Amino acid sequence: MSDLNPSITELPFLAGLDAALWAEAAWQVWQGSRLGAAELAECRRRRLLDLLRHARSASPFYRDLHAGLPNYGRVCLADCPAVDKRTLMREFDRVSTRPEVNLRTVERFVSDPARLGSLLHGRYAVWSSSGTTGHPGLFVHDSRALAVYDALETQRFRGQAAGVDQMVSWMRGERYALVAATGGHFAGVSSVQRLLRALPWMTPFVRACSLLQPIDRLVAELNAYGPAILATYPTAAEMLAEEQASGRLRLRLRELWTGGECMAPATRARLQSVFGCRVRNAYGASEFLAIAWECPHRQLHVNSDWVILEPVDARGRPVAPGERSHSVLLTNLVNRVQPLIRYDLGDAVTMRSGRCPCGSAFPVIAVEGRCDDVLVMPLARGGVGAVVPLALETVLEERAHVHDFQVVQTALRAVTVRLGGEQPASAASAVRRALHAYFQAMGFADIALDVGDQPPRRDCLSGKLRRVVREVERASP
Repeated sequence: MSDLNPSITELPFLAGLDAALWAEAAWQVWQGSRLGAAELAECRRRRLLDLLRHARSASPFYRDLHAGLPNYGRVCLADCPAVDKRTLMREFDRVSTRPEVNLRTVERFVSDPARLGSLLHGRYAVWSSSGTTGHPGLFVHDSRALAVYDALETQRFRGQAAGVDQMVSWMRGERYALVAATGGHFAGVSSVQRLLRALPWMTPFVRACSLLQPIDRLVAELNAYGPAILATYPTAAEMLAEEQASGRLRLRLRELWTGGECMAPATRARLQSVFGCRVRNAYGASEFLAIAWECPHRQLHVNSDWVILEPVDARGRPVAPGERSHSVLLTNLVNRVQPLIRYDLGDAVTMRSGRCPCGSAFPVIAVEGRCDDVLVMPLARGGVGAVVPLALETVLEERAHVHDFQVVQTALRAVTVRLGGEQPASAASAVRRALHAYFQAMGFADIALDVGDQPPRRDCLSGKLRRVVREVERASP
């Protein structure tokens, strides 16, 4: 649950996609929205069989992995072995169904910041992610998958009239801002840049603002830009709410969109109170951009005609509705270039039983994704400032090139970084350089850094890794 879906591609057929392909996806999503539970199950079954047939014929990895299983027409999804990120990245070239999509080419593509928002070979979107597993991932999506994601966001998250409403808002001069970690080929910022590359006339109306800048600069940028819709992570939204409440931030939002992290009811209430607007949440990932959308009853509905979620316990066994899972297995029913079949996503979820009061036949899910802490540390100019966990993680991943770590604030001016796995000898010094530079750029006072060889500590109950932990009470510096 590491990626923030901006949900703004209301004109995706102009954003680097074929008009006929987009129209087909839009029609299929529209039809699916009107199906009952039994019809959805049949639609899902047909698409799963097509996926299994394709994966076995075009992917050497899945051909070997599924060898010995019944014919795809008789196989049950539960018969298929689960896969994880480490395996998929190790077997990248054999998982791929297109020879031109190989690890060397993809890594070269994402290493070039100038390619952000462009399509690999003019056909494929590439998004990078690490999540909470400690292993970096590269996920490639074909044009049809992009068309389906965009149609799902347009019709279900935004509503059927979203395209018309968005055009009207642009005519009124309304603006959209994505506040997120930038500098990498992440799903959210890549989607924004894909839109702007295809539709440069939208530049005055759409902007990605970096969380990797001092809060006073971010506040000044947002005040000058004046968005009517803002999308960000819940922890970043809380930080901005403090700025809004203090009067330093002066936004007049029509809607606030959140994703990428857990959002507690108290957080939603606080955001609605401070910004005076509707707050909407969504669930997505680099592996499938539009997993679930929020209905007016604040329930997350899974797009179960295009994605299958299987909640499982720590041993990979299915859990019953109403029970919290250890993880969830994801099957992407639309992407054909890099098939994901029973992929371990890592999020703890709970499938709700019964039907939502909104009347939708799509299943309802509660998600426990990232639950990291916001760090609060003294500023050099006085007072304290917040460090949003996803921004901190981006610094370590993109600048120090470490992926298995845990950051713990042990005192107001002290931070410990625990490095896990097999790290190069230079990792500790790279971490120190990256964090020192980041804290200095953000305007924090001198922070004591301890980079040790103790492995990250997982939660004793859930077994999950919290990558950013605050073990000090809020206090004056």
